[in-house]
Amino acid sequence: MKGTFPINKFRELETPFYYYDTQVLRDTLAAVNREVAKYEKFVVHYAVKANANHKVLSIIREGGLGADCVSGGEIRAAIKAGVPSNKIVFAGVGKSDWEINLGLDHNIFCFNVESIPELEVINELAAAKGKIANVAFRINPNVGAHTHKNITTGLAENKFGISLEDMDNVIDVALTMQNVKFVGIHFHIGSQILDMGDFVALCNRVNELQEKLYARQIIVEHINVGGGLGIDYAHPNRQPIPDFAAYFATYAQHLKLRPQQTLHFELGRAITGQCGSLISKVLYVKQGTNKQFAILDAGMTDLIRPALYQAYHKIENITSEEPMEAYDVVGPICESSDVFGKAIDLNKVYRGDLIALRSAGAYGEIMASGYNCREIPKAYTSDELV
Repeated sequence: MKGTFPINKFRELETPFYYYDTQVLRDTLAAVNREVAKYEKFVVHYAVKANANHKVLSIIREGGLGADCVSGGEIRAAIKAGVPSNKIVFAGVGKSDWEINLGLDHNIFCFNVESIPELEVINELAAAKGKIANVAFRINPNVGAHTHKNITTGLAENKFGISLEDMDNVIDVALTMQNVKFVGIHFHIGSQILDMGDFVALCNRVNELQEKLYARQIIVEHINVGGGLGIDYAHPNRQPIPDFAAYFATYAQHLKLRPQQTLHFELGRAITGQCGSLISKVLYVKQGTNKQFAILDAGMTDLIRPALYQAYHKIENITSEEPMEAYDVVGPICESSDVFGKAIDLNKVYRGDLIALRSAGAYGEIMASGYNCREIPKAYTSDELV
């Protein structure tokens, strides 16, 4: 089954472009809020790195979510979209001074700190402003995730976080500082995770660390377990909304929160992934020796995930109902990796047909580049194309 698109409106637009179905996005946000409402102490921040389109961010803000940012630019984008600064968390292994100062100036909720040197800089910059910065320590739990190696972040070999062995020392250092307040611990084990067992393993590790802290008479105010919940790339029509019920229930069942603690989540792809598509036009149909190519005007500069992660995106010819044929779907970029899919069954393709690359609402527009001096495609929402 193909997706439903305003084809006549699409024909009036210059391709390629990103298209966001705002009804899917709003339905997704409603599902998140419906599930979170079952649990008194659950708070959700949207991971801005998945998609920072202003119109998309504004709808997410209307949905009541906070923002998880990994750069000063993302903090600015969140604030511009109207996200309250007291619902913004700032993560990342390499926060520059201006980014930290930006967070301090806006009195953001929390800095997720990844090293003692970073902690020292935050304390120094906060002191210069006469402020106290809330900090949570990102602990690397050494928990693997069943996902692509390039988006696994919770192993000891990864660059992210503070090692389990160093946690006590970092807390000791923080407790001596005058301009930081230690309020929580933070985790994130990876992305596009569909096996709830990975999250159970994280819960078990968090419980162990909580016991260690409790033995020191430390009960932190906030536990942040990051995000990571994946989406169904193969069936975006059949499953446009991820299984938030199972996701949140997993944490409710397995993570032992103390009564005074709040549990924070940082969901990105699960919020925006299925609402977006990259719409492209067929430039040429080329007959090869053993295969035929559908050559699009969109390329890896517009959706890099297939080239970077060998990721699958469902591809549809949305302007043809002719019998299926197999094509290698490729872009115009001068790179052999500029391939969206090989041996893809599509309704017979002709020059000028419109092709939809589905599930591109996360890590599509936000990762676009100007390589080959290409312009970044425009983006439209379904609200605009009524």
